[in-house]
Amino acid sequence: MSTQPRPEQSRPQQSRPTQSRRQKSRPQKPATKFFGAAAMSFPTWAYALFFFIIPLALVVFYSFGYKPDQFTAIATDHLSFDRYPEAMSSSFVSTFFATLRISLLGTLLCLLIALPFAYWLAIKVAPARRSLALALVMVPFWTNFLVRTLGWQIMLSPDGFLSNWMQSLGLLDGPLDILYTRSAVQIGVVYNYLPLMILPLFVAIDASGKKLREASYDLGAGKVKTFMRVTLPMAMPGVVSGCLLVFIPLNGDYVTATVLGGASGSMVGQLIANQFNTAQNWAVGAAMAMILIISTLVVVGIGFALLKLGQAITARLNSVPLHDGRA
Repeated sequence: MSTQPRPEQSRPQQSRPTQSRRQKSRPQKPATKFFGAAAMSFPTWAYALFFFIIPLALVVFYSFGYKPDQFTAIATDHLSFDRYPEAMSSSFVSTFFATLRISLLGTLLCLLIALPFAYWLAIKVAPARRSLALALVMVPFWTNFLVRTLGWQIMLSPDGFLSNWMQSLGLLDGPLDILYTRSAVQIGVVYNYLPLMILPLFVAIDASGKKLREASYDLGAGKVKTFMRVTLPMAMPGVVSGCLLVFIPLNGDYVTATVLGGASGSMVGQLIANQFNTAQNWAVGAAMAMILIISTLVVVGIGFALLKLGQAITARLNSVPLHDGRA
Protein backbone atom coordinates (compact mmCIF):
# COMPACT_ATOMS: atom_id res chain seq x y z
CA MET A 1 0.00 0.00 0.00
CA SER A 2 1.57 3.19 -1.19
CA THR A 3 1.34 6.28 0.99
CA GLN A 4 0.39 9.49 -0.78
CA PRO A 5 2.04 12.64 0.45
CA ARG A 6 -0.23 15.09 2.06
CA PRO A 7 -1.03 18.20 0.05
CA GLU A 8 0.72 20.47 2.51
CA GLN A 9 3.88 18.40 2.23
CA SER A 10 3.93 18.55 -1.61
CA ARG A 11 3.49 22.35 -1.57
CA PRO A 12 6.82 23.99 -2.31
CA GLN A 13 8.10 25.81 0.69
CA GLN A 14 8.59 29.51 0.24
CA SER A 15 11.90 30.77 1.41
CA ARG A 16 11.65 33.19 4.28
CA PRO A 17 13.13 36.66 3.65
CA THR A 18 16.53 37.02 5.13
CA GLN A 19 17.24 39.59 7.80
CA SER A 20 19.20 41.76 5.37
CA ARG A 21 16.19 41.86 3.01
CA ARG A 22 13.88 42.81 5.86
CA GLN A 23 16.24 45.61 6.84
CA LYS A 24 16.28 46.88 3.25
CA SER A 25 12.50 46.78 2.93
CA ARG A 26 12.02 48.49 6.30
CA PRO A 27 11.39 52.24 5.89
CA GLN A 28 14.20 54.37 7.11
CA LYS A 29 13.48 56.20 10.31
CA PRO A 30 13.65 60.01 10.36
CA ALA A 31 16.19 59.82 13.19
CA THR A 32 18.55 57.85 10.96
CA LYS A 33 18.19 60.44 8.25
CA PHE A 34 18.87 63.20 10.76
CA PHE A 35 22.02 61.63 12.13
CA GLY A 36 23.16 60.85 8.60
CA ALA A 37 22.84 64.50 7.60
CA ALA A 38 24.50 65.58 10.84
CA ALA A 39 27.38 63.21 10.20
CA MET A 40 27.84 64.58 6.68
CA SER A 41 27.93 68.16 7.99
CA PHE A 42 30.15 67.32 10.97
CA PRO A 43 33.14 69.44 9.83
CA THR A 44 30.90 72.48 9.41
CA TRP A 45 29.12 72.44 12.74
CA ALA A 46 32.24 71.26 14.59
CA TYR A 47 34.18 74.21 13.18
CA ALA A 48 31.37 76.61 14.07
CA LEU A 49 31.05 75.11 17.56
CA PHE A 50 34.72 75.10 18.59
CA PHE A 51 35.94 78.20 16.77
CA PHE A 52 32.91 80.49 16.97
CA ILE A 53 30.14 79.52 19.39
CA ILE A 54 32.26 78.42 22.39
CA PRO A 55 34.75 81.37 22.17
CA LEU A 56 31.87 83.83 21.76
CA ALA A 57 30.03 82.28 24.71
CA LEU A 58 33.18 82.64 26.85
CA VAL A 59 33.52 86.30 25.87
CA VAL A 60 29.86 86.91 26.81
CA PHE A 61 30.34 85.10 30.13
CA TYR A 62 33.56 86.94 31.02
CA SER A 63 31.97 90.30 30.21
CA PHE A 64 29.75 89.84 33.30
CA GLY A 65 32.71 89.07 35.56
CA TYR A 66 35.21 91.37 37.28
CA LYS A 67 38.89 91.75 38.16
CA PRO A 68 39.23 90.77 41.84
CA ASP A 69 42.81 91.96 42.41
CA GLN A 70 45.89 93.03 40.53
CA PHE A 71 47.24 89.48 40.28
CA THR A 72 44.06 87.82 38.94
CA ALA A 73 42.72 88.55 35.43
CA ILE A 74 39.10 87.40 35.83
CA ALA A 75 36.60 86.24 38.43
CA THR A 76 33.03 85.12 37.69
CA ASP A 77 31.56 84.29 41.11
CA HIS A 78 29.47 87.50 41.00
CA LEU A 79 27.99 88.32 37.59
CA SER A 80 26.78 91.83 36.73
CA PHE A 81 26.54 94.45 33.97
CA ASP A 82 28.96 96.79 35.78
CA ARG A 83 31.78 96.29 33.28
CA TYR A 84 29.78 97.69 30.37
CA PRO A 85 29.57 101.29 31.71
CA GLU A 86 33.23 100.98 32.66
CA ALA A 87 34.09 99.90 29.11
CA MET A 88 32.25 102.92 27.62
CA SER A 89 35.01 105.36 28.63
CA SER A 90 35.68 108.55 26.68
CA SER A 91 38.82 107.09 25.08
CA PHE A 92 36.90 103.98 24.00
CA VAL A 93 34.04 106.02 22.50
CA SER A 94 36.37 108.34 20.53
CA THR A 95 38.46 105.38 19.32
CA PHE A 96 35.31 103.44 18.43
CA PHE A 97 33.95 106.22 16.21
CA ALA A 98 37.40 106.63 14.60
CA THR A 99 37.41 102.88 13.91
CA LEU A 100 33.90 103.05 12.46
CA ARG A 101 34.95 105.93 10.19
CA ILE A 102 38.03 104.02 8.98
CA SER A 103 35.92 100.89 8.38
CA LEU A 104 33.16 102.63 6.43
CA LEU A 105 35.60 104.69 4.36
CA GLY A 106 37.81 101.64 3.75
CA THR A 107 34.81 99.58 2.60
CA LEU A 108 33.69 102.37 0.25
CA LEU A 109 37.20 102.80 -1.21
CA CYS A 110 37.54 99.05 -1.71
CA LEU A 111 34.19 99.02 -3.54
CA LEU A 112 35.12 101.96 -5.78
CA ILE A 113 38.46 100.36 -6.70
CA ALA A 114 37.24 96.78 -7.01
CA LEU A 115 34.10 97.43 -9.07
CA PRO A 116 35.79 98.66 -12.31
CA PHE A 117 38.60 96.13 -11.87
CA ALA A 118 36.17 93.22 -11.46
CA TYR A 119 34.13 94.47 -14.44
CA TRP A 120 37.26 94.62 -16.60
CA LEU A 121 38.39 91.21 -15.38
CA ALA A 122 35.03 89.51 -15.98
CA ILE A 123 34.07 91.10 -19.31
CA LYS A 124 37.07 92.60 -21.05
CA VAL A 125 39.83 90.09 -20.26
CA ALA A 126 39.94 86.99 -22.45
CA PRO A 127 39.02 83.78 -20.59
CA ALA A 128 42.47 82.32 -21.28
CA ARG A 129 44.13 85.21 -19.41
CA ARG A 130 41.77 85.47 -16.45
CA SER A 131 43.66 82.88 -14.46
CA LEU A 132 46.85 84.93 -14.69
CA ALA A 133 45.02 88.12 -13.67
CA LEU A 134 43.36 86.36 -10.72
CA ALA A 135 46.73 84.95 -9.67
CA LEU A 136 48.19 88.47 -9.64
CA VAL A 137 45.40 89.44 -7.24
CA MET A 138 45.55 86.38 -5.02
CA VAL A 139 49.30 85.76 -4.65
CA PRO A 140 49.91 88.97 -2.62
CA PHE A 141 46.77 88.17 -0.60
CA TRP A 142 48.17 84.76 0.35
CA THR A 143 51.29 86.42 1.72
CA ASN A 144 51.38 86.81 5.48
CA PHE A 145 49.18 89.69 6.68
CA LEU A 146 51.92 91.09 8.94
CA VAL A 147 54.55 90.95 6.19
CA ARG A 148 52.32 92.89 3.79
CA THR A 149 51.66 95.54 6.44
CA LEU A 150 55.37 95.83 7.26
CA GLY A 151 55.99 96.39 3.54
CA TRP A 152 53.71 99.44 3.69
CA GLN A 153 55.57 100.64 6.80
CA ILE A 154 58.79 100.68 4.76
CA MET A 155 57.00 102.29 1.80
CA LEU A 156 55.45 105.11 3.87
CA SER A 157 58.51 105.90 6.02
CA PRO A 158 59.99 109.42 5.64
CA ASP A 159 63.13 108.02 3.98
CA GLY A 160 61.31 105.33 2.01
CA PHE A 161 60.85 104.83 -1.71
CA LEU A 162 57.58 106.73 -1.96
CA SER A 163 58.90 109.76 -0.08
CA ASN A 164 62.08 109.95 -2.17
CA TRP A 165 60.16 109.46 -5.42
CA MET A 166 57.63 112.23 -4.63
CA GLN A 167 60.44 114.60 -3.60
CA SER A 168 62.33 113.89 -6.82
CA LEU A 169 59.20 114.78 -8.84
CA GLY A 170 58.75 118.00 -6.89
CA LEU A 171 55.45 116.88 -5.33
CA LEU A 172 56.83 117.28 -1.80
CA ASP A 173 59.14 119.87 -0.29
CA GLY A 174 60.23 117.57 2.54
CA PRO A 175 60.02 113.96 3.67
CA LEU A 176 56.64 112.24 3.58
CA ASP A 177 55.07 112.59 7.02
CA ILE A 178 52.20 110.12 6.91
CA LEU A 179 53.47 107.11 8.86
CA TYR A 180 51.83 106.50 12.28
CA THR A 181 48.71 108.44 11.36
CA ARG A 182 45.14 107.42 10.54
CA SER A 183 45.82 108.13 6.86
CA ALA A 184 48.50 105.43 6.87
CA VAL A 185 46.05 103.03 8.54
CA GLN A 186 43.46 103.87 5.88
CA ILE A 187 45.91 103.07 3.07
CA GLY A 188 46.93 99.83 4.76
CA VAL A 189 43.41 98.51 5.32
CA VAL A 190 42.36 99.29 1.75
CA TYR A 191 45.35 97.35 0.40
CA ASN A 192 44.94 94.43 2.82
CA TYR A 193 41.19 93.91 2.31
CA LEU A 194 40.84 94.80 -1.39
CA PRO A 195 41.00 91.16 -2.67
CA LEU A 196 38.05 90.28 -0.40
CA MET A 197 36.01 92.78 -2.41
CA ILE A 198 37.35 91.89 -5.87
CA LEU A 199 36.61 88.15 -5.77
CA PRO A 200 32.83 88.21 -5.01
CA LEU A 201 32.37 91.10 -7.44
CA PHE A 202 34.18 89.21 -10.19
CA VAL A 203 32.04 86.10 -9.63
CA ALA A 204 28.80 88.12 -9.60
CA ILE A 205 29.61 90.13 -12.74
CA ASP A 206 30.88 87.05 -14.56
CA ALA A 207 27.56 85.30 -13.85
CA SER A 208 25.41 88.36 -14.60
CA GLY A 209 24.55 87.18 -18.09
CA LYS A 210 26.23 88.05 -21.39
CA LYS A 211 22.98 87.57 -23.32
CA LEU A 212 21.17 90.20 -21.25
CA ARG A 213 23.93 92.72 -21.89
CA GLU A 214 23.82 91.98 -25.61
CA ALA A 215 20.03 92.35 -25.57
CA SER A 216 20.40 95.71 -23.85
CA TYR A 217 22.86 96.83 -26.54
CA ASP A 218 20.49 95.62 -29.28
CA LEU A 219 17.65 97.65 -27.75
CA GLY A 220 19.70 100.82 -27.99
CA ALA A 221 21.16 101.18 -24.49
CA GLY A 222 24.73 102.40 -24.24
CA LYS A 223 27.51 100.95 -22.11
CA VAL A 224 26.80 103.17 -19.11
CA LYS A 225 23.05 102.53 -19.19
CA THR A 226 23.58 98.79 -19.65
CA PHE A 227 25.96 98.76 -16.69
CA MET A 228 23.57 100.73 -14.46
CA ARG A 229 20.35 98.92 -15.51
CA VAL A 230 21.57 95.37 -16.17
CA THR A 231 25.06 94.54 -14.89
CA LEU A 232 25.06 96.37 -11.56
CA PRO A 233 21.60 95.18 -10.36
CA MET A 234 22.48 91.57 -11.23
CA ALA A 235 25.86 91.94 -9.48
CA MET A 236 24.28 93.37 -6.31
CA PRO A 237 24.66 90.07 -4.34
CA GLY A 238 28.41 90.29 -4.99
CA VAL A 239 28.45 93.92 -3.83
CA VAL A 240 26.70 92.98 -0.58
CA SER A 241 28.98 89.98 0.00
CA GLY A 242 32.11 92.02 -0.67
CA CYS A 243 31.03 94.81 1.67
CA LEU A 244 30.35 92.31 4.46
CA LEU A 245 33.67 90.50 3.89
CA VAL A 246 35.56 93.81 4.14
CA PHE A 247 33.62 95.73 6.78
CA ILE A 248 33.24 93.06 9.48
CA PRO A 249 36.91 91.96 9.81
CA LEU A 250 38.13 95.52 9.26
CA ASN A 251 36.24 96.66 12.38
CA GLY A 252 38.33 94.34 14.52
CA ASP A 253 41.64 94.85 12.73
CA TYR A 254 44.61 94.88 15.08
CA VAL A 255 47.75 94.39 12.99
CA THR A 256 47.33 97.29 10.54
CA ALA A 257 46.60 99.84 13.26
CA THR A 258 49.53 98.62 15.38
CA VAL A 259 52.11 98.67 12.57
CA LEU A 260 51.00 101.77 10.64
CA GLY A 261 48.93 103.76 13.14
CA GLY A 262 50.92 103.96 16.33
CA ALA A 263 49.32 106.03 19.08
CA SER A 264 47.49 108.50 16.82
CA GLY A 265 45.98 105.84 14.54
CA SER A 266 44.76 103.36 17.12
CA MET A 267 41.63 101.28 16.60
CA VAL A 268 39.28 99.47 18.94
CA GLY A 269 41.07 96.17 18.42
CA GLN A 270 44.17 97.62 20.08
CA LEU A 271 42.19 98.79 23.13
CA ILE A 272 40.65 95.34 23.54
CA ALA A 273 44.03 93.64 23.17
CA ASN A 274 45.56 96.02 25.75
CA GLN A 275 42.85 95.11 28.27
CA PHE A 276 43.58 91.39 27.84
CA ASN A 277 47.39 91.51 27.54
CA THR A 278 48.62 94.61 29.39
CA ALA A 279 45.95 95.56 31.94
CA GLN A 280 45.01 91.89 32.56
CA ASN A 281 41.37 92.97 32.94
CA TRP A 282 39.53 90.35 30.92
CA ALA A 283 36.08 91.47 32.05
CA VAL A 284 36.45 95.01 30.65
CA GLY A 285 38.12 93.63 27.51
CA ALA A 286 35.25 91.19 26.99
CA ALA A 287 32.70 93.98 27.51
CA MET A 288 34.51 96.11 24.90
CA ALA A 289 34.51 93.16 22.50
CA MET A 290 30.76 92.64 23.00
CA ILE A 291 30.06 96.34 22.40
CA LEU A 292 32.10 96.14 19.19
CA ILE A 293 30.26 93.00 18.00
CA ILE A 294 26.81 94.43 18.74
CA SER A 295 27.68 97.76 17.10
CA THR A 296 28.97 95.98 14.00
CA LEU A 297 25.75 93.96 13.73
CA VAL A 298 23.68 97.16 14.12
CA VAL A 299 25.63 98.90 11.33
CA VAL A 300 25.25 95.84 9.08
CA GLY A 301 21.51 95.74 9.82
CA ILE A 302 21.15 99.44 8.99
CA GLY A 303 23.07 98.84 5.75
CA PHE A 304 20.74 95.99 4.78
CA ALA A 305 17.67 98.11 5.57
CA LEU A 306 18.99 100.98 3.42
CA LEU A 307 19.78 98.52 0.62
CA LYS A 308 16.27 97.05 0.69
CA LEU A 309 14.80 100.55 0.75
CA GLY A 310 16.91 101.60 -2.23
CA GLN A 311 15.92 98.48 -4.16
CA ALA A 312 12.23 99.11 -3.44
CA ILE A 313 12.49 102.75 -4.55
CA THR A 314 14.41 101.75 -7.70
CA ALA A 315 11.88 99.05 -8.57
CA ARG A 316 9.07 101.54 -8.01
CA LEU A 317 10.66 104.17 -10.26
CA ASN A 318 11.56 101.66 -12.99
CA SER A 319 8.17 99.94 -13.05
CA VAL A 320 6.13 100.44 -16.23
CA PRO A 321 2.36 100.73 -15.71
CA LEU A 322 0.24 98.47 -17.92
CA HIS A 323 -3.10 99.29 -19.47
CA ASP A 324 -4.99 97.32 -16.83
CA GLY A 325 -3.35 99.28 -14.04
CA ARG A 326 -0.76 96.66 -13.06
CA ALA A 327 2.94 97.57 -12.75
